[in-house]
Amino acid sequence: MSLSMILPEGAADAERRRRLRRMRSLAVALLVFAAVVYLVTLHGDGFWGYVNAGAEASMVGAIADWFAVTALFKHPLGLPIPHTALIPKRKDEFGRSLEDFVQENFLQEEIIRERLTVAQISARAAEWLRDPANAARVVEEGSSILTLALNRLRDSDVEALVSEVLLPRLLLEPISPIAGNLLAEILKDNAHHGLVDLALEEGHHWLVHNQETFTQVIGERAPWWAPDRLNELVTERLHLEAVRWLADIRADPDHRARKALDSLLEQLARDLLSMPRTQERAERLKTRLLEHPQFLASGMAVFDAMRQALRDALADDDGPLRARATAEVVRFGERLASDAALRARLDSWGADAAVFVVRRYGGELTAVITHTVERWDGKEAAQRIELHVGRDLQFIRINGTIVGGLVGVVIHAVTTAVG
Repeated sequence: MSLSMILPEGAADAERRRRLRRMRSLAVALLVFAAVVYLVTLHGDGFWGYVNAGAEASMVGAIADWFAVTALFKHPLGLPIPHTALIPKRKDEFGRSLEDFVQENFLQEEIIRERLTVAQISARAAEWLRDPANAARVVEEGSSILTLALNRLRDSDVEALVSEVLLPRLLLEPISPIAGNLLAEILKDNAHHGLVDLALEEGHHWLVHNQETFTQVIGERAPWWAPDRLNELVTERLHLEAVRWLADIRADPDHRARKALDSLLEQLARDLLSMPRTQERAERLKTRLLEHPQFLASGMAVFDAMRQALRDALADDDGPLRARATAEVVRFGERLASDAALRARLDSWGADAAVFVVRRYGGELTAVITHTVERWDGKEAAQRIELHVGRDLQFIRINGTIVGGLVGVVIHAVTTAVG
């Protein structure tokens, strides 16, 4: 059973209907005019014989073309004549033919690549993004979408994803090869030196400004029988030496402590990759860490804090995050405008993506045509199609009336000459 999926008529459809009605009236008026001329000039001789013949042929042409046009959409005069009302009866076949036509003539790789090349999407995007107002609009729309996503992201869903999907996967995945290779690459590129410098800087700063805390912690470990004055001297000396030691390490890139740390990390990387005992200890540590209840709770707390901070930053129209994002979009637009190679790469990637989508999903996309047409009510579909193309089809009736009359005059002239 067909379901009508056609939208109700709007103002544009009402105007189309008025124009169609005017063209129909014109075609009918020409037919009536030809009939009147035919009756008036009936049995006429000479010039009027030519007029009569032309009028007769005009009526034949007009009626024949009226039949042809009408047969597309309904049965002429309501008579069930074979091969009439073609659109209501064969709309499903027309839909499948239209689907094949679109797929064979539009959704082809060569056509898609050619159209994307002509469109120069990257160049247009570059010019558009270079305007700060447009860049701000991109950031605003992106902020709205990201804020909406953050608001709709529930803690329970995130927690379920982590506990039911990520953590079990991490528990099954051996950590030693990953950690060992990662640590080896970090040491190879000396990427850890910045972190070491930061730790030394912060450690030295803490020791300098927290002497009392340091001496108190060390003093708690002193023997009970030692004099207080001796304990104070020892802890003060330890604090001074600790400050000096960290200062020396911080100032000397080739300090023995730095080299010892590098050697220790290198050995750890090798052990993680090849030493079963170290690998087993790393796996036990990973398991204890991931299975500890506080791990998930702490992770969710960090996630909530980051989400709220990001939400607040996105909500601030004049904040640094939006300002920086807008500047980066403008900078990207300027780079895209000046870098032809980058534009070529982006256009190529876009074309490859479009071709991939068409190859993978082209059939499903064009199948929408067939499925939509199949759900249309045949009679209503014919009426709406006639509403869109019927006015132009009325020219067939008008041309048939005029051309038929001219052909009738020619035939009458030939008959008179031969007779």
